[in-house]
Amino acid sequence: MEQRVRNRPGGSAGALSEAYDTALLDLDGVVYAGGEAIAHAVETLEVARDGGMHLAYVTNNALRTPDAVAAHLTELGVPAGPADVITSAQAVARLIAEQVPRGARVLVIGGEGLRVALRERGLEPVESADDDPAAVVQGYGGLELPWGRFAEASYAVARGVPWFASNTDLTIPSGRGIAPGNGAAVEVVRIATGAEPQVAGKPLPPMHRETILRTGAERPLVVGDRLDTDIEGAFNGGVDSLLVLTGVTDAAQLLAAVPEHRPTYVDADLRGLLTGQPEVTGSAADGFRCGDWTAGVLGDALVVDRAGEGDGGADARPGAPALDGLRALCAAAWTHAGDGSCPLDAGKALAALGW
Repeated sequence: MEQRVRNRPGGSAGALSEAYDTALLDLDGVVYAGGEAIAHAVETLEVARDGGMHLAYVTNNALRTPDAVAAHLTELGVPAGPADVITSAQAVARLIAEQVPRGARVLVIGGEGLRVALRERGLEPVESADDDPAAVVQGYGGLELPWGRFAEASYAVARGVPWFASNTDLTIPSGRGIAPGNGAAVEVVRIATGAEPQVAGKPLPPMHRETILRTGAERPLVVGDRLDTDIEGAFNGGVDSLLVLTGVTDAAQLLAAVPEHRPTYVDADLRGLLTGQPEVTGSAADGFRCGDWTAGVLGDALVVDRAGEGDGGADARPGAPALDGLRALCAAAWTHAGDGSCPLDAGKALAALGW
């Protein structure tokens, strides 16, 4: 699918939960962090669901089974069943099953989520490179995954056994901060073997295909916190996206985003599902306006100014940074950058907005 260069956030007169039939929600950094619900997530998702939006939870984390994820969501106050959860373990299991015979052995470097997904596809999980595996699959196994598991993967991959990875996210958010993700573990095996895995998870097509097959979404909205997985995955799938700033991505990284990492919409948190997104108007010559804010380029810096005293839109949230100002800044930065990454200094502009 041909993709155009996005040079400004999109606008929506009505609530996003009404404009799209299905929200494809990332979990870590969007719905919860470190096992605890992120502020405003539970009540927002309840309103969206009651209004008729289908909620599907799409995660690159292959550690837990859909049953476990659904149980955790329900415990947090977000009712969900296993069918509402799509994991990279399911996507990679389908990818493997398309390339090896039914009943084939697969060496698993990861957690229970991978083993369950493989069994669903008629494959047999094994633990050793000496078990004559037809494939090796690697997924996030938690912080306690023994170092010896990487050695098992390396032994098999070095012999030419096909190697698969659920995803290659280098980091994962936790309650204590940012921790190494499955991508960091994949690098260990890559360095040891010189091989390259087939990857299923976001932002690559196998994950998007798995999600659409399981949800039946006709007009989906991808909701995530990561530019290089959630937003790029939406770009690759040709669907719209909402970036929330509750996880890995901050405002400065958003302004510097390359075209495939530029979301359709941006909001501070999941409450953005329940509101419209104001249109960004203007041009590079005249400046870009969103709500009460105008943004542009002055020398080698982005600048922003409040143009009036309107109702403030999303900025009216008590204590919230100026979202409309950030949207206007995105238009100025992305237009200046074209198909690259914006090199302009944004520090003073972001400070003026409270970011």
